[in-house]
Amino acid sequence: MKILYGVQGTGNGHISRAREMARAFDGLDCEVDYYFSGRERDKFFDMACFGDYQLGKGLTFVTEQGCIQRLKTWHQLNLRQFRQEVKTLDLSRYDLVLNDFEPVTAWAAKQQKVPSLSLSHQAAFLHDVPKANESVFDRLLTRYFAPTQYQIGLHWHHFNCPILPPIIPCFDIPSRHQQPFILVYLPFESLSQITDLLSHFQQVNFVCYHPDIESKSQWQNVQLKPLSREGFHHHLHHCKGVVANGGFELPSEAISLGKKLLLKPLQGQFEQSSNVATLAMMGLAHVTQSLDVTTMRVWLESESVGRVKIPDVASEVSRWLLNKEWDDIDTLKEVLWQQVEFPESVAEAMSEHYPESQYITVTPSLIKSLVK
Repeated sequence: MKILYGVQGTGNGHISRAREMARAFDGLDCEVDYYFSGRERDKFFDMACFGDYQLGKGLTFVTEQGCIQRLKTWHQLNLRQFRQEVKTLDLSRYDLVLNDFEPVTAWAAKQQKVPSLSLSHQAAFLHDVPKANESVFDRLLTRYFAPTQYQIGLHWHHFNCPILPPIIPCFDIPSRHQQPFILVYLPFESLSQITDLLSHFQQVNFVCYHPDIESKSQWQNVQLKPLSREGFHHHLHHCKGVVANGGFELPSEAISLGKKLLLKPLQGQFEQSSNVATLAMMGLAHVTQSLDVTTMRVWLESESVGRVKIPDVASEVSRWLLNKEWDDIDTLKEVLWQQVEFPESVAEAMSEHYPESQYITVTPSLIKSLVK
């Protein structure tokens, strides 16, 4: 089976998910090529697992100071170039276009009538999941930015919809050697604003990764780190908590390791607003709308509610894809959600919101509380 995997490159979360799928595809009876768009080639890092990948400009958004700038986004769009990329992408060799919110491959598959399947967090918003500040523009963007024939959404709960758990690295048992520092990753925020906020908490040690950091250094109580997948995962495993924007992949990895979360959504980004609202509802994150000292202080004094156990979704999905039954995910959904384990407080909260749910796992702690 020959697959072209189109991946949105504007955020590292899509690429992290693609790395896990690349791992899962390795050794299976398939051949996978990769197509990325959304940033310049020199802005990608740790891409060896994708081999000789293709790169396009695609469509992307302009962000400044933690906000999406829609007017500037519109002015920088080159629709003529986008149409040319779609037209010249030859899909005749492929049996399937797998897509993670990447517009060039999605539209090319639609025009050339090649089977296409979306495997993304954005696809979850096609269903009745929690949403915050959704506009008509957001609904149209979700449906038409990267349209595919089949859709599989990924989310932190199934919400009684055809949705699968997050695709994350297969972590071993979370490190018991937790260290008293906080990991900070706010790539859409100004580095100066971040360090200004952290300087108010001299008694706390922070490790901050940011695209504007070119070499590691120490600034007061903050270790400044350039982007590095290996280094970032090391600090993610050992930190006490994570401060981040409202993306999907990093919070997914953090809750699977039992890390407490403070999230600031990218303003004007419907998906991130919805993400943080969902995690707050589940009791898995604190939320702030600005780099606020008071909110940070309260969060620093809080504790994690526990770990969400997430199975190896990538391996199950990769094998399912090769069966070519792309319009039937019921069995796959059931198998995966029965392996998810929520902390007791989260399971109780979700049972209140979704009492008809059939996949709330009864954990040992929940059984103990029921027996009392």
